[in-house]
Amino acid sequence: MGTGPVVIVGAGHAALEAAAELRARGHTRPITLIGAETAPPYARPPLSKGYLTGQVGPEELRLRPESFFREQDITTMLGESVVEIDREAGRVMLASGARVPYGTLILATGSRPRWPAVPGADLEGVVVLRDLSDAERLRCALRECGELLVVGGGFIGLEVASVARGLGLPVTVVESGPRLMGRSVSPTLSAHLLALHRAEGTRVLLDRELVALRGRAGRVRGAELNNGGRVVADLVVAGIGALPNTALASQAELTTGDGVVVDRWLRTSDKDVYAIGDCARFPSPHAAYPLRLESIQNASDQARCVAATLTGDRQPYTAVPWFWTEQCGARVQMAGYTSFHDHTVVSGSRAEGRFSVFCYLDGRLVGTESVNRSADHMITRRLLADSMAGPAADEVARPGFDLRRHTVKPV
Repeated sequence: MGTGPVVIVGAGHAALEAAAELRARGHTRPITLIGAETAPPYARPPLSKGYLTGQVGPEELRLRPESFFREQDITTMLGESVVEIDREAGRVMLASGARVPYGTLILATGSRPRWPAVPGADLEGVVVLRDLSDAERLRCALRECGELLVVGGGFIGLEVASVARGLGLPVTVVESGPRLMGRSVSPTLSAHLLALHRAEGTRVLLDRELVALRGRAGRVRGAELNNGGRVVADLVVAGIGALPNTALASQAELTTGDGVVVDRWLRTSDKDVYAIGDCARFPSPHAAYPLRLESIQNASDQARCVAATLTGDRQPYTAVPWFWTEQCGARVQMAGYTSFHDHTVVSGSRAEGRFSVFCYLDGRLVGTESVNRSADHMITRRLLADSMAGPAADEVARPGFDLRRHTVKPV
């Protein structure tokens, strides 16, 4: 079991899960969570969904009640920012001047939204969505919005667009690439999502880049695109990706590169410092190169992996990546890392909106993308986690194929 106190920089999902799992595994040394936000740890996925509509309130976002931290003897230092890591002394320095010693340091610093690098990006009415304060600001803005522009056709942008259309707002989505969620899903799923959003009345512009935001009296009133087109909007949501928070790690001379670089055990270049969640770049048996994933699943699984290592059950991180999103009434679930594949087969009915895209690389199933077919998603996760051979592409292509009846074999 690790010696000395455990200090976790960050107070989001990964940080809380690490602290909770350490206690569940019998870790008795002091644990401290340090987070810049004043709010106690909360769930982020609802921020782009139910929170914007008012179906989910602040209390429902809370991941644990206050009593949990008292009962588990977990110290929380909220509203505090870590400004320096002193690796030689084994302590972190806070903006308030306080010094907190550690035996093991876990960086769960997360990521931050990219801000549009165009003229007019500082106008009132231009927002991003990452934390609770962003979500509250956006929820209030949607009530007064006349026309919404979403810049970026990824997870966050499309979820916000879906919510706004549900509220009856005119919505335009501008995506710089040739398809929606182009870096995350197959062309088949991209095309389906495009059809869903357009059927809901959202105007979707592909292969269009934002070049400027224009305003009046300090407030955004529209946008200019690279083809000379103009979009009228009095609220702009930028969903153009996120950057890992690596400044602390870099200042401490830990290895970084689009994330804090870690090994198979999620350990940084310092044996006493780990990194988990959105900020970590890690090797994965499910990809040909190190990944940095922004998902609750990844945050939770990495937190549990580090907790296991620190309590004597040292194990490499091998969890199967999975993701989900809700858009236009459809539940979309992805299992495996499917960004690189060379062949796909569709099972189910695209017309009825219940189908799965089976993704293959060199004849091997590497993941599925399921629309309203949760069984396919769950079975694929088990297949990949247990290194079992998935169905061959020609088997999936047969009429009436059902993954639940597939006989699995070890790879």
